[in-house]
Amino acid sequence: MIKKILIRIAAIFFSILILLLLQKLLMPKYMTSIHEGSMIEEYYKDTKNHDVIFIGDCEVFSNISPVTLWEKYGITSYIRGSAQQLLWHSYYLLKDTLAYEKPKVVVFNVLAMKYNEPQKEAYNRLTLDGMKLSKTKIDAINASMMEDEAFITYLFPILRYHSRWNEVTGEDFKYLFHKDKISHNGFLMRVDVKPVNVIPKGKKLADYRFGENSYDYLNRITKLCKENDIKLILIKSPSVYPYWYEEWDQQMVQYAKENDLTYINFLNFVDDIGIDYSQDTYDGGLHLNLQGAEKFTDYFGKILSDTFALPNHSQDLELKRIWDEKVQFYYTMEADQEKELKEFGYLKSYGAQAQTIEDTE
Repeated sequence: MIKKILIRIAAIFFSILILLLLQKLLMPKYMTSIHEGSMIEEYYKDTKNHDVIFIGDCEVFSNISPVTLWEKYGITSYIRGSAQQLLWHSYYLLKDTLAYEKPKVVVFNVLAMKYNEPQKEAYNRLTLDGMKLSKTKIDAINASMMEDEAFITYLFPILRYHSRWNEVTGEDFKYLFHKDKISHNGFLMRVDVKPVNVIPKGKKLADYRFGENSYDYLNRITKLCKENDIKLILIKSPSVYPYWYEEWDQQMVQYAKENDLTYINFLNFVDDIGIDYSQDTYDGGLHLNLQGAEKFTDYFGKILSDTFALPNHSQDLELKRIWDEKVQFYYTMEADQEKELKEFGYLKSYGAQAQTIEDTE
């Protein structure tokens, strides 16, 4: 009798193990395409106690370089960014971050205020799949799901990705148990150049007011920061597209005034920053490339250092040891990308960047 029970227990355990292995195999690895899918989970492997945490969409993870902040100002930082990160994503990622550390400053990029409702499962996955399981993640899933999504597929992703079995490649096996580091404290590096040819004009909108849901989660972010004695800075990154309306800008100016916050629209300081849109963007103005990101970070870093009195840790030997490794990785990747660009004329590893989760079905 006991032997039969032990055999059944072993069989159940083995079945669970097989399912977990299959799940790891079938989940997208985000190593040779859609690199954004790896960034959220990378945070958990990094050292904590950062001075600044950035939250938001591609206008932070493409436009701000934590290595530049360290080299220029001795400021430690991390970007918890993801593709089309919406207000509820940002709120729960911030809440998740505060379970591990308490920064002095949180910076939130306000472009996402334009979205009042969940937009696309693909972007939910790029943010939520990488989060560690917790009550915060469960709340984030419930806040983010589209109507046709099932909660259970976020807890057990194999139910979502099972159809990838006939698309499994050597990459899936190679990165089954270990994934390469993609970002630099959440910064996604691109050295290639695609200039801005036309600065778009905004189309007329029927209503310029941001939605109640967006304001609700911005209020939650504000409250969470105040409860934890964290300075919250709202910014609009200096990307020319999507278009940022004056009516939107005024709402952020008013919100910052009412809530005693700092709001900076860096589109107003492009010349002071020194951004050259013919050289400093890799996709025609949606995102800055490495050169543009370093310029912007240098400019913003001075504000963080002078106005918000963040300490310079460059003489801290332990932090210097940690960041020396990050700096070396940063410049090695820059050299590798420059070599790849010279050899192929484009960054081969970013060739499938437009792929979405629908392509895995």
